[in-house]
Amino acid sequence: MAAFAGATAQQKPASAQALNYKADLKASGITLEKTTRIDSLLQSFVDQKKASSLVGFATKDGNVVYNKAFGFKDVENQIPASVDDYYILFSQTKAVTTVAFMTLVEKGLVSVDDPVSKYFPEISNQVATALNEDGTLETRPAKTPMTFAHLMSHSSGLGAGLVGKARRAEMEKKNAAGGAPVGPGQRTGGAGTARYLKDDMIALAKYPLGFDPGSEWNYHISTNMLGYMVEVISGKSLREYVKSTVLIPLGMSDTDWYYEPSAMNRFVKAYNGVDGDLIPQSNKFSEATISTVQTYAEGAIGLNGPIGDYAKFCQMLLNKGEYNGKRILKAETIEKMTRVNRLPAVNSGGKGFQFGLGFELYNADKKPVPEVSNTAFAWGGLYGTDYIVDPENNMIVLFYLNMPKHEPMYKPFLSKAYQLFK
Repeated sequence: MAAFAGATAQQKPASAQALNYKADLKASGITLEKTTRIDSLLQSFVDQKKASSLVGFATKDGNVVYNKAFGFKDVENQIPASVDDYYILFSQTKAVTTVAFMTLVEKGLVSVDDPVSKYFPEISNQVATALNEDGTLETRPAKTPMTFAHLMSHSSGLGAGLVGKARRAEMEKKNAAGGAPVGPGQRTGGAGTARYLKDDMIALAKYPLGFDPGSEWNYHISTNMLGYMVEVISGKSLREYVKSTVLIPLGMSDTDWYYEPSAMNRFVKAYNGVDGDLIPQSNKFSEATISTVQTYAEGAIGLNGPIGDYAKFCQMLLNKGEYNGKRILKAETIEKMTRVNRLPAVNSGGKGFQFGLGFELYNADKKPVPEVSNTAFAWGGLYGTDYIVDPENNMIVLFYLNMPKHEPMYKPFLSKAYQLFK
């Protein structure tokens, strides 16, 4: 178990400062009793074998008030978990890709309301209406063009509905025929041979849309197309552009799509909690980060790293685009991304579900726990990583697991993190 820093240094104002790991917890009203409640909760998840390893992290006013790891990164060899362990972030990649794209908007190279076809003429302007028995699709013209705002809010129609069904059927046929070797890097669906993201997106663009852009919410693949558009507009690979505009300026030195072989011992191993026991799972996603071919990087998934690295990204968002003296985006850009719902009132996300440009937006009708404010925004990753940025409370909270299947553990932790200040 890695403990949070001591309570000796002066508090730092949040604004654009770096995270303060030497916060005076007593000055923040945080008692040992309150932190012990969180410790007991997280340790109970490990003791009950609901989690193999986990990390909890919270800040208030830029001060790190909780930063602890529990469990074992390698259960079989009893290697203790640490706050510096690497986790598979999956969809936490999406927000980073979105922020990178918005730097292109601020440079005047593109607008969020531009049609995607302006930069990628091959993108479909047809909507599927029927799926024939032979696998072909009937179509009609789309009512509105797909824009970059649609990509960032997962309302583009790419790969949705009947189109998704048709693509899955084709994939099943390929797998039944023996499939093909998997290419380098982490990939949507865990398979594919494309050397570059471009190849997958050109193939995707040959299909019609599943619905009219802006009329519905369909998660995931839109951010891969957004990542490819970053490459088209910037003239650089997605990995190169994201690292130069987001990761390196923020000091996220351990976050990446690929690593040297020596980094494998930094990753926590994957487990599932099944009937009160921990069952080892495939580590193919961490293993996929070690490759001599490092050309393939998705916009929707693929980043990995320790919780402290991503906390810098979250704090930058809380600081309205600036961190440790480095401005990534303008304050007004962050506002447009995190305060404006881009979805129709009724959508497949459920009652009260709202999404901005890259983030779910919480509101009075939908929030994970009552303590969260109506200005908060958030998202997470498939294996149990979650984060929230709450401007009204001037807080960020992160919670990391590495489990393909897991019981709900994030919300109880989130609630107790807020209660540190009650």
